[in-house]
Amino acid sequence: MGDVVPFKRPKLKDKFKGRSLCREGFHRWVVVKESQFDVKQGRLVTLLRCERCGQGKTEAR
Repeated sequence: MGDVVPFKRPKLKDKFKGRSLCREGFHRWVVVKESQFDVKQGRLVTLLRCERCGQGKTEAR
């Protein structure tokens, strides 16, 4: 027989830790890819992603 690994369900508090700020619109944006050229807009675009929830957005320069 192999080793038995105990299964522990994560607490609800730990599962949604840090997401309440994102729900209110206070994301923690981190640069994913900088200086990407957008053909349609004709300018440089920065891709941003939230550390906590993973939502993405683009920022034109």
